[in-house]
Amino acid sequence: MEIHESGEDYLETILMLENRMGYVRSVDIATEMGYAKPTISIAMRRLRESGYIDVDQRRDIHLTATGREVAERIYERHVTLTRILESLGVDPTTADHEACKIEHDISADTFSRIRAYFNEHMDQ
Repeated sequence: MEIHESGEDYLETILMLENRMGYVRSVDIATEMGYAKPTISIAMRRLRESGYIDVDQRRDIHLTATGREVAERIYERHVTLTRILESLGVDPTTADHEACKIEHDISADTFSRIRAYFNEHMDQ
């Protein structure tokens, strides 16, 4: 199942909200991302149909194993890339915004090498 950048952003947001609040509803995603509720509803339907999320009877949104895997991968990239950019002197807000752009386009191999390099040199 191929997922696009916007889908990765939704899954990452669901993970962050779940970690912060313990539950996630569409309205929480809309508020967090600054999108209209109908936009979120369409996106959640697509993610559900693709097997990335489930929605229970209370309308709480839950990541499936596949959705959680994607969300955690993207979140790790986001956090790591933000830290790297900040360590280079980039303003935290800018670093966060630009990490979000980079996290979707970088290959797993390149990210792994950047992370290893950063970790090796940050320990010194």
